[in-house]
Amino acid sequence: MSRPSARSVIKEIATGFVDLDVPRSDEPDDGPIDWPGYRVAREAAAERSGEDESVLCGTARIGEVEAVVIAFEFGFLGGSIGQRTGDRVEAAFARAVASRLPVVSLIATGGSRMQHGMRALSQLQRIARAAAGARSVPQISVLRDPTTGGGWATLGASADVVLALPEAQVGFAGSRVRPADAPAEAYSAEEKLAWGQVDQIVPPADLPAVLERWLRLLTSPSSEAAEPPGAYGSLELPESGWAAVQAARSADRPRAAEYLDGYFEWREDISGDRCGGVDAGVLCGFGRRDGRTIAYAAQCGTPTLPAGFRTAARLVRLASRLGIPVLTLVDTPGAANDAAAERAGAGAAIAELFEAVASAAVPITTLVIGEGGSGGALAFAAPGSTWVTPDAYFSVTSPEAAAAILKLPADEVPALADRLRLRPQDLVDLGIARSVVGPAGRL
Repeated sequence: MSRPSARSVIKEIATGFVDLDVPRSDEPDDGPIDWPGYRVAREAAAERSGEDESVLCGTARIGEVEAVVIAFEFGFLGGSIGQRTGDRVEAAFARAVASRLPVVSLIATGGSRMQHGMRALSQLQRIARAAAGARSVPQISVLRDPTTGGGWATLGASADVVLALPEAQVGFAGSRVRPADAPAEAYSAEEKLAWGQVDQIVPPADLPAVLERWLRLLTSPSSEAAEPPGAYGSLELPESGWAAVQAARSADRPRAAEYLDGYFEWREDISGDRCGGVDAGVLCGFGRRDGRTIAYAAQCGTPTLPAGFRTAARLVRLASRLGIPVLTLVDTPGAANDAAAERAGAGAAIAELFEAVASAAVPITTLVIGEGGSGGALAFAAPGSTWVTPDAYFSVTSPEAAAAILKLPADEVPALADRLRLRPQDLVDLGIARSVVGPAGRL
């Protein structure tokens, strides 16, 4: 199977690539463990690929953004990771930190170099340490075919944003060491997306533009809080608590996607909790508004799954680390509370988001746009910086659940909604919300 060279891939996405000058570490002819024939294999790989190692590291411009680029050359011993690979990757991250540049890793590797034995495997620790030490700058990985072994378990999976080419082979186990009965699709980029381990699948033709958009978004810190969006729905305040609940539950009420599309000029989503879960009812990502970047985590009106809370927590932590303000939109009847949610760690996931919001080093702005159902909604809300639309409510729990807890008959649910003081104007009076927002376009 023919694969594009590392330099041709770099040329497709960037301009002005300049290799880093990294001293070559000493290495015996047959490698650190004296592997018979290794020198001959290495020389043949160099002649075939035109490179002297399995990775290229340097600086380049992707669109208008300068970045450090790490690109694996699969034609050199299958892009395998050896001592000098570690040298170059370590130097690349050091350059990124020193120059305050984002890192883009273009990965195509089968994993550690067998001919280097444990010396090769230990490079994963070096790479992980270098990446961890560079968390002050954005890190984006692009999973090419294949991305397996240590390349996936370090540079690939640890990046802030993980992009993948269509049908790329992605997995910790390479194709020659998997169980014979393992389904091939389990090791595909598409399944990794479905399992919350990849943020986007990007066709090669779209990669330059998508990378530039991501780099522009992630390299634009701001200390100013996001302004709350205006209301897209009804502007009339409800007269009763039950009217507020019915307005928030109306099928005609605008949802999170409409608010995000109206608020941002353009945006890019992240997807998944990185540990097996995706919640389609939570939208997270970064958007451009008035020349600056704002991160967002938005509930879409469904019960929020553990994966949704974890994805939102990932978003808040990343934005906090990069100095990007956050907008959250609250709209859920509550956290999912079935057996599957409990098995997936609903309590721990909600706690993770509470902690991320509480410890954020950036301002977080919240707008309640629909149902604010109990702790599953509150986890998305910023204390002291929450606004509410006229067609929304926020409550300790739903009126129906409150009736069940208090052992009251169902016909008392509407009256109970009044007693819970969950209307938008009640939330302002109670100090939960700062104000009820006006129509979109003016606050």
